[in-house]
Amino acid sequence: MNSLGKYFIIIGAVILIIGVVFTLFPKLGFFGRLPGDIEIKRDNFTLYFPIVTCILISVALSLIFWLINLFIRK
Repeated sequence: MNSLGKYFIIIGAVILIIGVVFTLFPKLGFFGRLPGDIEIKRDNFTLYFPIVTCILISVALSLIFWLINLFIRK
């Protein structure tokens, strides 16, 4: 059960760092407007699906969790 607490502390620290970065640097709004994101505009309808942003976030989170797992196991 002790390792579960470590995971929560690490995840909380990562979320805190990301929140501070986005608060201090609001011009980092490029997430959600990357090339390859789908945006369809019609008269009374707008569909926006950030597929490339989702892939980028997924890769980044996978890398972060892989590194956390690597350091915890040592």
